[in-house]
Amino acid sequence: MSLPSLSRLGLVRRTLALGALLAVAGIAQAQTSTPIRLLVGFPAGAGTDALARTIADKLKDELGAPVVVENRAGAGGQIAAQLLKNSPADGHTFFVSHDHTISILPAVTKNPGFNPATDFTPVAGIATFANVLAVSGGTPANNIQEYVNWVKTKKDGKDSIGVPAPGSIPVFLTQLIGKKYGIDVQAAPYRGGAPLLADMMGNQIAAGIAGVPDLMELQRTGKVRVVAAVGAKRDPLLPQVPTFTELGFDNLADYPWYGVFAPVGTPQPVVDKFGAALQKVLAQPDTKKKLSDMGLHVNYESQGQFAGRVRSYTQTWEGIIKASGFQPQ
Repeated sequence: MSLPSLSRLGLVRRTLALGALLAVAGIAQAQTSTPIRLLVGFPAGAGTDALARTIADKLKDELGAPVVVENRAGAGGQIAAQLLKNSPADGHTFFVSHDHTISILPAVTKNPGFNPATDFTPVAGIATFANVLAVSGGTPANNIQEYVNWVKTKKDGKDSIGVPAPGSIPVFLTQLIGKKYGIDVQAAPYRGGAPLLADMMGNQIAAGIAGVPDLMELQRTGKVRVVAAVGAKRDPLLPQVPTFTELGFDNLADYPWYGVFAPVGTPQPVVDKFGAALQKVLAQPDTKKKLSDMGLHVNYESQGQFAGRVRSYTQTWEGIIKASGFQPQ
């Protein structure tokens, strides 16, 4: 073979090698640019959606890939949770959820279609918040004892307390309030927090239980009055409001939470990368302020810390639900 032929052969080999490198680079770029889905089990504009969109805008910069919020609303997050279970564990699908879908739904639903303990991988905790009892502006009560006295004297010891959904924590809180104070209060389920708050503002219902993020603005403007809150200590956003623990209730010290989950089997390096990115996002002052304005306490928790919180919270509420005599529907 002549020297020119050898030269041409070397050129061909170098060209092929370069082509292979470019192809690999192209694949890597395609993988990087594949959108990451953040599933949300509630409609656009709801509290979980607002939280997810706040972090999604920042996560795309940390992860180097588009982050898209995908709303799969319905059944208290059940539809989104089922979708997460059936999604590939390839690091492109995550689920932003609060405690109801993960800790409560499986305890109040016969066949939820998912098991958080075996189908999901906890990734990281985002924030906590308080569930609170509030009275409407037309109710002459400034604290829980005044509300109880009003029910006893003006309502023949009976009243309805609005709750955002059947089979939710506020339902069981309503039962605990009735038992503690010897009044006949029944949970009145609504289809979400918005219609409940509308009826409270219109004085169609005297009291309601919801999360601080739902009630915060109405509390600020005096349209409702928060009279008790879940938590081991008083909520910094509501320092004047006593906790249920202060009022003598047991097992109501743990805050509800928001966190991120992935399909089981998601590679640990992917989970670690997402958690590290989330930690950076939550440390940014503008993110903290925005979430605080929603009534949330930014509280990043690592995978292990968050998994522990979920287990403890779930066990507590499984016990309360079982003791209530509630039969899964």
